[in-house]
Amino acid sequence: MRWIINRRQVDREVDVRTSLLDLLREHLHLFGAKKGCNQGACGACTILVDGERINSCLALAVQYEGREITTIEGLGAPGALHPLQQAFVEHDGLQCGYCTPGFLMSTLQLLDEHPQPTEAEIRKGIAGNTCRCTGYQNIFKAIQAAAAAGSRSQ
Repeated sequence: MRWIINRRQVDREVDVRTSLLDLLREHLHLFGAKKGCNQGACGACTILVDGERINSCLALAVQYEGREITTIEGLGAPGALHPLQQAFVEHDGLQCGYCTPGFLMSTLQLLDEHPQPTEAEIRKGIAGNTCRCTGYQNIFKAIQAAAAAGSRSQ
């Protein structure tokens, strides 16, 4: 099977029951997407497929063969953070960090759809992502700052 993951072609043979999250974590060692609830309720496993966010724990890898998949690892790198990642750092939009990759991936789609989102659009855009550490205020501030700076996925 073949996927395009973070702009690179990846070929792997996997069991047809393998989730997309397990392909990423167990077969490709891309650990950014997290296995939180494993039921699609927390958003920790959020990735983009062809620019649309999905919960990778609910998707079978074979369903997405040939598709363009972006994980947090494809967003930025140490010393060269994506502007959205930088905004989360500068506005303390994270505490433990477990949920942060999912929030960032959801926010990428949000900002592509609504470059200057309202508070209601932000709430809707990150719905499905849960943080157990913060009061969400700093996450909102980071998203607003990233929008003001013109941060988008590409």
